[in-house]
Amino acid sequence: MDSRAAALVRTTFKAVAAEEAGPEEVAGSFFAILFSAQPQLREFFPASLDTQRERLVSALAHVVDRLEEPDELLPFLAQLGRDHRKFGIAPEHYPAVGKSLITAVRAHARTELWTEEVEHAWQECITLITRTMIVGAQDCGTPAVWTGTVVEHHRVLDDLAVVRVRLDQPMRYAAGQYLSVQVPSRLRMWRYLSPAGPSNAEGEIEFHVRARTGGWVSPALVGHTAVGDQWLLSAPMGGLGIPRNTRRKLLMIGCGTGIAPLRAQLVAMARRRSNPRVHLFVGGHHPCDLYDLVTLSELAAANKWLTVTPIVESEENPWWYFDSGDPTPDLPGLDPRRTGQIGAVVAGYGPWADRDVQISGSPSMVQTTKFRLMAAGTPAVNIRHDPLF
Repeated sequence: MDSRAAALVRTTFKAVAAEEAGPEEVAGSFFAILFSAQPQLREFFPASLDTQRERLVSALAHVVDRLEEPDELLPFLAQLGRDHRKFGIAPEHYPAVGKSLITAVRAHARTELWTEEVEHAWQECITLITRTMIVGAQDCGTPAVWTGTVVEHHRVLDDLAVVRVRLDQPMRYAAGQYLSVQVPSRLRMWRYLSPAGPSNAEGEIEFHVRARTGGWVSPALVGHTAVGDQWLLSAPMGGLGIPRNTRRKLLMIGCGTGIAPLRAQLVAMARRRSNPRVHLFVGGHHPCDLYDLVTLSELAAANKWLTVTPIVESEENPWWYFDSGDPTPDLPGLDPRRTGQIGAVVAGYGPWADRDVQISGSPSMVQTTKFRLMAAGTPAVNIRHDPLF
């Protein structure tokens, strides 16, 4: 899109998003309009649309911010098109989807902002989105979904589990990408998860799952998954991945299960002959949240290019953690454990201006860490993270 049209779309969207409950109302209107025009689509979505509304707004915000960055935007939209095949969305449905979205935004935009020029800019934007998604869905040559059988479920903490799944056919994905899963007890409720290791010929994937308070899917994944369960998995997505430039140093920042896509990249990098210097900061609220330090220690001890610094916000474990041992003992290859908020600690090391930066964790953690790094002098263009679904 040209700069003028992109600016009009961005201004309109941000004005709507700034209104109290604006994003929620736009998303709610979109689904109401869409299901009125295409009632057959309703059956592909869960009864509760809360998660879908949140993801719609997050994806749209991600797109709007990158309308003038085709190298970032077009691959994301193509991946989104491949992912949406899991819902049964076909090319003939996209005109109704686009029309519904424009109608919803127009209905919640201030009258003085919605001019004929703005209408044309939004039509151009929606055409770009739908056409790219359709092409992405049609040109991929991969299944709409994979079936996976749970072969291992290990409860690491009360609210955290490591789950290994074996697919019915191998899935090729780049280390660092994520995909969505559906479990038998939560039909039509898809949850995004990041593989914690690179793809392999056996089709086995390891996931790290944390139960989110009030969540529909994650508590079931952690507390009720059993060996033998059949999962559905969608096509991989995401822009994180191993940098091709082996001379450009890399800063990785992961919190909680956000370590999974970073760990996958490190495992893949350990198989290469040449790698850049990598400094990984891994954080958690409590020492017990640093559940994967043994693996990270082994990687750091075996690869001199890797530095790992653990960070906790509190040196005390929560009351419900009964293990008497230190979950983060002194391990070879690791820097001494630091205490503090992860973004503040990392920013305190310096501007990191010579590094490519990847951040993975909760949306609030990613945003806070990103802003702290930028305030410390890290160029925004150097910082990468996936959409904040």
